[in-house]
Amino acid sequence: MSSLSNKVIIITGASSGIGEACALHLASHQCKLVLAARSIDKLKAVAQACKAKGAEVITVSCDVAKEEDCKQLVEESIRAFGTIHVLLNNAGISMRAVFEQTDLQVIRQVMDINFWGTVYCTKYALPYILKEKGSVVGVSSIAGYKGLPGRTGYSASKFAMQGFLEALRTENMKKGLHVLIACPGYTASNIRNTALNNVGKSQSETPLDESKLMQPEEVAAYIIQAVIKRKRTLILTTQGKLAVWLNKFFPAFTDRMVYKTISKEPDSPFK
Repeated sequence: MSSLSNKVIIITGASSGIGEACALHLASHQCKLVLAARSIDKLKAVAQACKAKGAEVITVSCDVAKEEDCKQLVEESIRAFGTIHVLLNNAGISMRAVFEQTDLQVIRQVMDINFWGTVYCTKYALPYILKEKGSVVGVSSIAGYKGLPGRTGYSASKFAMQGFLEALRTENMKKGLHVLIACPGYTASNIRNTALNNVGKSQSETPLDESKLMQPEEVAAYIIQAVIKRKRTLILTTQGKLAVWLNKFFPAFTDRMVYKTISKEPDSPFK
């Protein structure tokens, strides 16, 4: 962790799940944290826990789907700490519905948060990160490698995020910019409870046994280590790694495997 000590790190979606776990993990190592999320009350609770570990922390109320919020997030980070070393684009939302029955506004909302949120934050933070030869991180998903049935908008947003970050990496390959695309696989978090249905309402329940999934604290440790080692990609869980590998060499078989797996979820939107 020594290479990240005293570094300024922005974390979006920091009020819960992987974002909260990353904040708490970094707090013990004298990082300077900028925690952003829509839920300011939850965010302040995370900030207090981080301060108790010795970190310098500011919180910023931010809806990453709004460009002006993302601009303000970066401006407040600079006012507080003078620079930015790492941007961790973690804020995200999912959806669970058959595309044929889905209101297009659901797709737009998922894209606005997952894709445009990453673009907006990166746009305004990039000049400072380039000066520090720092890191831009995108918390993506196995759905960014393999389109998942019932998650058309989510998969589209993650494919878009990964394409954007890959292009950004190549554009800046001679400027010392590090870009990490992290794909955790199924992780215990609130993302499935808040996933949107076909009319844009929260599912309010998860189709998976969250206790059997990789925990956010473990995911956070992997992501932070990948930032330190300046890795290009991070794919977690055996299931996730297998899905990516099989899709590369046996795409038709993987289609059938994914369909079968997701169709068995409780209350699956398709059979």
